[in-house]
Amino acid sequence: MKFVAEIDIMPHKELLDPQGKAVVNNLKHLDLSDVSDVRIGRHVSMTLEAASEAEARQKVDTACQKLLANVIMETYHYQLNRGE
Repeated sequence: MKFVAEIDIMPHKELLDPQGKAVVNNLKHLDLSDVSDVRIGRHVSMTLEAASEAEARQKVDTACQKLLANVIMETYHYQLNRGE
């Protein structure tokens, strides 16, 4: 079966996000001073083959933990859907 995983990778909330801080500071120059926090992460879309949903989840977790996310500094969440 084909599955599509939509993966969001974000820095841990406890860690400083320099990119997000830079965006907040620059939004003030656009008269958007009411924005107080921005966190910037990554979105990954992955299509994979697996015999079951459980196997697909195991493959996505392995890819995230070993390659896509730095689990010391980042968290990841994903939604898994059946592909067409």
